[in-house]
Order: sequence, then C-alpha cells, then structure tokens
Amino acid sequence: MRYIMIAILILTTAGPAMGLSDVFDDKIYDMGALKPTDSVLKVNAGDLAPEFTLPAISGKTVSLSDFRGQKNVIISFVPAAWTPVCSDQWPGYKIAAPLFDRYDAIVLGITVDNLPTLYAWTMQMGSLGFDVLSDFWPHGRTAAAYGVLRGDGLAERAIFIVDKSGMVRYAHVSDINQRPELGRIVEALGKIDQKQDAP
Repeated sequence: MRYIMIAILILTTAGPAMGLSDVFDDKIYDMGALKPTDSVLKVNAGDLAPEFTLPAISGKTVSLSDFRGQKNVIISFVPAAWTPVCSDQWPGYKIAAPLFDRYDAIVLGITVDNLPTLYAWTMQMGSLGFDVLSDFWPHGRTAAAYGVLRGDGLAERAIFIVDKSGMVRYAHVSDINQRPELGRIVEALGKIDQKQDAP
C-alpha cells in the first residue's frame, strides 16, 4: 500500500515532464505547443467500446475483445513517438502498475506511428509492461472510431477505460500538450471496481 501511495504522489504532483525523456538525450522531437484538441469525441461513458484489432510491437495482434470478461482496459492514445510528453507519459504507467493491478486493469498504448518507429522508441524507454499497438494503417482507423484522430493525422492524448463487459466507463481527451492526470484514471477505476463488486 505504501508503494501505491508513493506512486500516486509522484505521478500526481510531477510537472508536465518527469525527466524520463532525459534518457533520449537529443533524440526527442519537440513539436512545440499544439492546438489543445482538434477532434470531435465519438465515444462517451456508457457507450459500447468500438472493437479493434491492431498489431503490437511484440509481433502479435491484440483485440479489445481479448479482455472481455477478464480485465478492465485502459486505452491510452498518444500523439506520436519520439516526442517529449509521450516519452514521459507511458513510462509513468509502469510505475503505476500496482494501482492498475489492484483494479484488475491493463493498459493498451496506441499511436498512429508504424511498428518500426514504435519498436525503436519503446526500446529506448525500456520495458513498459503493457502492449504498444500501431494504428498506422489504415491510418488512424481506431483513433477515428473513437473520435480522437486530429486533422493533422496525429491522435489526441486521450484515455478510455473499458470495463470487463466492453462498456466505456471513462472517456477523457487531455490537452495534447499535457500528460493526463493519473488521479482521474485511478478514481475512474475505483468506481468500476465498486460497481463490479456490488451484490
């Protein structure tokens, strides 16, 4: 429990960048400040989550339905590999893994980058502990289904939490320039946990 509280404290009080991208030295591409959001959300809490099947950097394919009846799923869309905020956000989920385990949840990370790019980027970050999926071709089809494909072809920085029945229980599009708050994710997972445990 102490470890979980420390993880919450670190991840909720850290600034926009935790310094994790320092391991990349000069390999990170700074896109500058972007328009905070540039899409129209198509999926909201209470909707059935759109199904997808995407290739993972592990070489397998992953479908959302693989987890039906087994796990709550945190879908994390990020805009692009090799960028500062994205390179901080996903390693933070490894630190938060005990929190996600507590709520029987797994993370699926999705970007519109191709597999070779995602592989090189995530190998630089080290093991993330979750599947990283490519929504590259047809370009951004999954992001578009959720309403988070931007006009420039990037995905929004968005979080969807899908419960074991396949229903979206949390949908949030963050300012693309900022890492989503872990506290909101944990709070949403707690609400799912309460309902699933109810008699």
